[in-house]
Amino acid sequence: MTLTSVFNRLAMAVLTLLGVGLVVFVLLRVVPGDPVAMMISPSATPADIAALRAHYGLDLPLAEQFFLWLRDLLHLDFGTSISLRRGVLQLIGERLPATLELTFAALVFGILAGGIVAVAGVLLRRTPLEAVMDFVNGLFLAVPDFVWALALVLLVGVLWPIFPLSGRLDPALSTDFYTPFYLLESLARFNWTDVGDVLAHLVMPTLALGLPLAAVIARTLKEALGEAMVQDYVLLARLKGMSETRLVLQEALRNAVGPTLTLTGVQFTFMIGGTVIVERIFAYPGIGNMAIDAVINRDLPLIQGIVLVFGALFIVINIAVDLIADRLNPRQLHG
Repeated sequence: MTLTSVFNRLAMAVLTLLGVGLVVFVLLRVVPGDPVAMMISPSATPADIAALRAHYGLDLPLAEQFFLWLRDLLHLDFGTSISLRRGVLQLIGERLPATLELTFAALVFGILAGGIVAVAGVLLRRTPLEAVMDFVNGLFLAVPDFVWALALVLLVGVLWPIFPLSGRLDPALSTDFYTPFYLLESLARFNWTDVGDVLAHLVMPTLALGLPLAAVIARTLKEALGEAMVQDYVLLARLKGMSETRLVLQEALRNAVGPTLTLTGVQFTFMIGGTVIVERIFAYPGIGNMAIDAVINRDLPLIQGIVLVFGALFIVINIAVDLIADRLNPRQLHG
């Protein structure tokens, strides 16, 4: 990708975010329900309700509300949460790192597990084990992340209580974190007690999110490896006496990564959206869990801020994946 194409993608990203903001802004105001009614006491007078609506700008025309909101966004002012009475940007900044740690842990697990299964499937092709692996992988593809979450809660949370059921850190630990990135900070401080506890709380939500991703990666990478294994350069390397494992890992894998990486980026964006339900099931204090509370409380500023952050993450991830795929293209590497 040239510098011009990157600039064009960024310009389109701004327009896309503007469109997302407009759609969400309008939809939240045309659906039934009044956010003021959710937060005011039953004994409030009409004057109290009118004053509160004026405080949040809900008494203005819809177009004026949108342009005022857009003006504030340009100054990085996402507004004030109606239900929590705090700045939206501050709330998102506190919760987003937890979601990022969870999704990147699930991404690493999905890539490793899916890659191992794909390579094993190619090495075991035309054997009974290949059919078994394909059947199991198909089952993993068919089960969504929230079903895995519920199954894990029952299996290793209730029947065999191996891992913590909820939260992000054991309340009994008295560690004072300076950043919301608990895992990274614990590793940087070599506090292995906190590292182990944070990882223990990450295991079940990571598996719930990562298992479907691993199944997608395994199927896609296996097909790409199968196509690469019949290419002339692989046949030539086989004639030279190279082992089958070395053929797969050294010759075929680097050419099969491209299409798999692109699909992984798309699935990763879907996985970030999937954190909403998974975080709720495990009471994980991330941005997805907060999004559900915001919807229940009709917290318009908070919902708008969360949707914009999700949209920005999707766009940034897609651009990053395109850049990486372009750099890993064999024609670019050997050009």
